[in-house]
Amino acid sequence: MYGWIWRHLPGNAWLKALMSLVLTLAVVYALFQYVFPWAEPLLPFNDVTVNDQ
Repeated sequence: MYGWIWRHLPGNAWLKALMSLVLTLAVVYALFQYVFPWAEPLLPFNDVTVNDQ
């Protein structure tokens, strides 16, 4: 998959590396801003099974 992306980016190696970095940062930003907040209520991280005694 990464080879396919690398071959389809235009430019030389430095430009491809820069565009890869920008694309990676854009994906991370989208995950933190949209996907993770949407999925957080669906995850069982706050389900505590230990009772206070």
